[in-house]
Amino acid sequence: MLKSLTPKEMINNEQHVTNKNNKYKHMKTIVKSKLLVLMFLGNFLNSSAQDVERVILFMIDGLHWQAPEKMNMPNFNKLINEGTYINKSYVIMPHHPTIGDYSKFNSCSFPNPMLHSGTVFIKPENKMIQEMISPDRQTAFVVNTMAYRSVARGFTSQIMDPTLTDNDVLKQGISLLKNQDPVFMRIHLQSPGELGRSVSVCDPAKPYFRNIYGQGSPYVKAIEHADKLLGKLVFFLKESGKWEDTILIVSSDHGQSKVGWHPMYDEESWVTPMVFAGKGIAEKRELAYFEHTDLAPTIAKLLGVEKPNKDGGSGNAVLDILEKNNVTENAHPQYIKIINEQIVAFNRYKSSLILASESNPYYAVVLASLENEFLTPEPFYHQNRITDWHKAESVEKMIKANEKILLSMRQELNN
Repeated sequence: MLKSLTPKEMINNEQHVTNKNNKYKHMKTIVKSKLLVLMFLGNFLNSSAQDVERVILFMIDGLHWQAPEKMNMPNFNKLINEGTYINKSYVIMPHHPTIGDYSKFNSCSFPNPMLHSGTVFIKPENKMIQEMISPDRQTAFVVNTMAYRSVARGFTSQIMDPTLTDNDVLKQGISLLKNQDPVFMRIHLQSPGELGRSVSVCDPAKPYFRNIYGQGSPYVKAIEHADKLLGKLVFFLKESGKWEDTILIVSSDHGQSKVGWHPMYDEESWVTPMVFAGKGIAEKRELAYFEHTDLAPTIAKLLGVEKPNKDGGSGNAVLDILEKNNVTENAHPQYIKIINEQIVAFNRYKSSLILASESNPYYAVVLASLENEFLTPEPFYHQNRITDWHKAESVEKMIKANEKILLSMRQELNN
């Protein structure tokens, strides 16, 4: 027999049920809110990705910034008309020390680890763009040298064979696109850079001695051949139906001096052309400034993944390349250009102080103090201290600290 409830007991029971229902509704609201946040983030990443299936980075080693206008490069120039172009994309000076802390973890010049990690702060623990994509999705790197092995970490497929010709590199790249269809791929043709270096050291009797554009220059032949291979890649992408959901980026890891190779004090070593073309990319657009450290964040945004590093030296996704976006009015801060110029100035001032110390030993004291942290708490962040750059915490602080040292050096030289 059911027990009859008193009026008071009935009221208490109703309150208990009401509280329980309110608690259930509150929990349901929280779960719903979390789902909405996750849906928003998912939609944000998807909208950023532009439905791009793959990004291909096609690198022509040592590409001079004037090559598209001075040489026969019809395929590169066609992409300029079909996409977004940067005449001078800045890279950190392409120094390649083989001794010291840098060489312990890096097998290639400064611009390459910066390109893949998207930051000027080079640290062994940095993530690279391919590691943000693999192993969940396929990535690939094809090049005809072993020099880039330190930046190949995390690629699901790596072909680094110095016996390959540039033709072979393209064949291997197309084979990977057919069979594995990587989401991100770097195809790198090494021969142009190597032949550019040969121009600087060849027989002085050659008409192209120390002139990459000289008559019969092997550098010109290599660049023009690379352009033909670029055309073959684009043809394959269009014939296979992959072009419609591909973004192709064509550039180099560094520039080229007119005398050949990429000496770190020659500004032409710091700049190289770059073009974006393909899915959602604005046509006939030109950007005034770009830094190679923006590449990894931009690729990450296009593919809907997080950028590999978010420290004070990292670049940012440049979305001005997209057709749906207008070019932003705010000018890109020219961090890499300024850092390169500061390093050149530091080394020139240092050379002047060394020469001046021959007649006045006081300048030797000035030089010694610059490298002594007790006397100069924040020494200049030059190329030999590149593994310490992160200690500045941000690019802005590093530039400011460098300028302070340069000012004191100028004052000493002017006294």
